[in-house]
Amino acid sequence: MLFEYRRELAGGAVLSTFDFGSQLLRGNPLGDPHHRSHPLLVPAGLKPGLPVVFMLVGYTGFNHKIINKGSMWEPTVPERLAQAMADGSLPPAVFVWPSCETRLGGSQYVDSPGTGLYLSMVVDELLPAVEKALDCGGVGRRLVAGKSSGGFGALNMVMRRPGVFAGAASHAGDMGFDMSHFRGFSDALNCWKKYGGPAQFLQKLPELELGFLEHAGIEGLAMASCYSPNPQADLGFDLPMDPESGEIHQQVFAKWLEFDPLRMVEDEGFRQGLRQLKYLHLDAGESDEFALQWGLRRMQKKLEEHNIPAQVEFFAGGHFRMDDRYLVSLPRMLEAIGF
Repeated sequence: MLFEYRRELAGGAVLSTFDFGSQLLRGNPLGDPHHRSHPLLVPAGLKPGLPVVFMLVGYTGFNHKIINKGSMWEPTVPERLAQAMADGSLPPAVFVWPSCETRLGGSQYVDSPGTGLYLSMVVDELLPAVEKALDCGGVGRRLVAGKSSGGFGALNMVMRRPGVFAGAASHAGDMGFDMSHFRGFSDALNCWKKYGGPAQFLQKLPELELGFLEHAGIEGLAMASCYSPNPQADLGFDLPMDPESGEIHQQVFAKWLEFDPLRMVEDEGFRQGLRQLKYLHLDAGESDEFALQWGLRRMQKKLEEHNIPAQVEFFAGGHFRMDDRYLVSLPRMLEAIGF
């Protein structure tokens, strides 16, 4: 998805795009474009040496969606950040929204033979390209933040690539897969049965109006492409349950659990990525529709057991309409790295 865009926001901040062609995404398994436009927000009078913040959107988020307004009255995330920089409640920084969507809805920001090398694309290609072009970031001045799948992506990045980012924020990030993902399995099964099976559903997807059931169906396929890829399988990945009987394939789901932050934090190698952060922020709504507040409570306990500092909060509300949480985490992270 390649396009040009430019709009001036509050205080003279500019929302545009950073066009970038990734060598790592060339020939990716899903045939998604390797050359993309990544939304970019820079403050007025851009100066050298500003911190860079990588903003990771949730599942089904994509570059056009970040740019576009869905309401005449409700501000978008870039508009919220621009206004906060203008009124002084948020220090100036460069914000980048990596375009990591796939034709199945999302990449989870992981390296997977089922989707492509999205984690490596962000860290090894896009990050240095942005820093070089805008003279920003650098060691100790890089942050990553995300919500939902993006919150998972933020945790996954800092645990798998220690020292790259100095701070991370996960807002209702995916964790506790044994509870959160299981909640959607029955809906995914119902969806696939409705359309004649997973392959038939995927074939019909472009012409469908996505309701709750269809969203569960495509999400189940997307997660499998990220967590349980299998080039020998008809779909290119293994499903964690039998589409006919609903029986759980425990060996397949075990592959999903390897990506669960609750499991990763039990590995000292991954914990080192968290220990090297100057600030870690984790939160979730008390009424989260995917039970992610319970995954966070389990994570909070594990972090305390391993003496890993983190700011953990639970707020009133659910999984959606939580863009304002960025205005809680980002000022704290920027202050923690000296801005």
